Amino acid sequence: MNKTSGRTFVIGDIHGALRALQQLLERIKVTTADTLIFLGDYVDGWSESATLVSYLFELKKEYNCIFIRGNHDELCYKWLKERTHNPEWLMHGGQATMDSYEVITYENLKKHYTFFEDLQDYYVDDSNRLFLHAGFTNLHGPTREYFSKLFYWDRTLWETALALNPTLSKEDPIYPKRLLLFDEIYIGHTPVTRIGKTKPINAACVWNIDTGAAFKGPLTALNIETKEYFQTEPVYQLYPNENGRN
Repeated sequence: MNKTSGRTFVIGDIHGALRALQQLLERIKVTTADTLIFLGDYVDGWSESATLVSYLFELKKEYNCIFIRGNHDELCYKWLKERTHNPEWLMHGGQATMDSYEVITYENLKKHYTFFEDLQDYYVDDSNRLFLHAGFTNLHGPTREYFSKLFYWDRTLWETALALNPTLSKEDPIYPKRLLLFDEIYIGHTPVTRIGKTKPINAACVWNIDTGAAFKGPLTALNIETKEYFQTEPVYQLYPNENGRN
């Protein structure tokens, strides 16, 4: 990451909620000195998935953006390129995404291919902070991961951090080795609304920024230096005539 005088924000799963992202960027008062790290799942849920991807493609021209790959992004890309899909995808936001692409021109579609192909599986900054959508399983870290799909499908990293006894010493031999590799890890993928929360949750060194924007929660941006966070209105209120992934 290039050193700037600006802030660095990590942003949780958007799931097609362009209105929420625009509201969030207004609330953080984003400037061109800031860095925006998106944790993936740009599509599947609310009705503006295709328009959101177009918006993000243009956003990167003005702002320093890092885009991480989410599992829903992989599913959408497979459908776009191969016109095949898992039937379960339709029930988890895929149908809204398919509908949103009916108005996308062929010229814009080529840009979308580029956007999805350029997504990063993970990112490590100069302060040994890891950013990825879901997790990793290799005890030596993501560079040694055998199955790259785990970067955007794994839930065991978050489950391990959440279940860890906070009094357990890092020197204890049973302390999870994955949680010793990075100073901080930022993820999305598993909404904290599953445990009754709507704010970013920190467990061990892991920060979960998915505050349930696809469901009944808000979209969140967290300043990684100060840990101050900003949120939108509950996203379903911005799309009153839609169900999202509810």
